[in-house]
Amino acid sequence: MGAELIISYDGTANDDDALVLGKLLAGDVGGLALAYVRHAPEFDPNREALAQHDAERRLEQGAALIGKPDIPRHVVFAATTGEGLEELAASEGASIIVFGSDYRTPPGHAEPPASAQRLLEIGATPIGIAAAGLRADPDAAISSVAVLPSGDDAAQQTADALAAKLGAQIVSADPTVADLIVVGSQPGTPPGRLALSGAARTMLDASRGSVLVVPSGKPVQL
Repeated sequence: MGAELIISYDGTANDDDALVLGKLLAGDVGGLALAYVRHAPEFDPNREALAQHDAERRLEQGAALIGKPDIPRHVVFAATTGEGLEELAASEGASIIVFGSDYRTPPGHAEPPASAQRLLEIGATPIGIAAAGLRADPDAAISSVAVLPSGDDAAQQTADALAAKLGAQIVSADPTVADLIVVGSQPGTPPGRLALSGAARTMLDASRGSVLVVPSGKPVQL
């Protein structure tokens, strides 16, 4: 059985946030895996050995931080990071790919990094984006979940399932301050695909908390 959640990890501080979000979504570390995408092998054998060692070292660092040294770790090759992660998620049967926010993101906000942007336009795997600075909160938890309206029941079904699993509360008064905001794809999106509306992106810009974007008509099952 493969991992339920794939965490994109390259050793940067914001990817440490992704480790935290992955653990929170999974409820433990048993269903997690770490992944690092290389774009091409080096022609020189010595340089290739160094590059592979560097990738493996980064993943070992992530495994140590997450507290599970034997967590599955994958170094994959692909033309783009998003492509490589989505192919890995498909082969592992993973439910979510988790990213850290873009490095320029203010603390408390979630902004997809460049590697996730393309998946949010054409991808098929649910995408989690950790709020910047989540790693610095020793009491980090998902105690409240909100849904951004999209006309797609998949987001509400996902939020309800996660709230039940994690013991969280569904909030509606002000969804922009929830620990996790679940966002559905915009109306007209082909079933099983991701697509964020302009209105959803604008609202997320003003939100605080991590984000989970789900494909049209495909609730997340964890």
